[in-house]
Amino acid sequence: MRSKFDEQLRELNSEMIVMSIMIEKAIQEAIDALFTQNVEKARAIMQEDDQVDQEQKKIENICFQLLIQQQPVARDLRTITAAMKMVTDMERIGDQAADISELTIQMAESPYRLKIDNIKKMAVETMTMLMQAVEAYVEQDMFKAKEVIDHDDVVDELFVQVKSELIEVMQKNTDYEEHAADLLMVNKYLERIGDHATNIAEWVIFSIDDHMGGNR
Repeated sequence: MRSKFDEQLRELNSEMIVMSIMIEKAIQEAIDALFTQNVEKARAIMQEDDQVDQEQKKIENICFQLLIQQQPVARDLRTITAAMKMVTDMERIGDQAADISELTIQMAESPYRLKIDNIKKMAVETMTMLMQAVEAYVEQDMFKAKEVIDHDDVVDELFVQVKSELIEVMQKNTDYEEHAADLLMVNKYLERIGDHATNIAEWVIFSIDDHMGGNR
């Protein structure tokens, strides 16, 4: 019975990696579509969001099977609980990739009229956080997970900076008001992705802390 349980745990880990690769790709391509104003790519990302949702359901089903088939030991429970929490954050990141893509289509009718350098910086920092959170899970690396949590301050500072810049534009030039409002939403979605990456990193720590002698 335990050997079947261990096999399902390995399957869970494999599917978690599949889903993490899916959301990493979705965000990377959503950001690329945003800055290149690639409408076709943005539409494809929106359509592919269903695949992320299906992968979430698949992982949740594996977790439920693990919980009902055998009484998991404490360490197993931590792994299963963390996986269920992490896929929720991953699914929301997938949603945000679709949301950014929707805004990309809206803004594609005319070239960007405002400086977006700091939004580009924020996108890079957010992607770094997400990739490191995924690596921390795959490698079971608590220290890498802690780096992700610390890095959230960088994204938060950029978020405040971009928000101030865009609000100033909206107040000074009404012609750019709608354009700035759309970029403000992009800024918010990127900040949320940073928050979800932080949550993933925290659940990575929760899942492996027991292995390292933690008391959580």
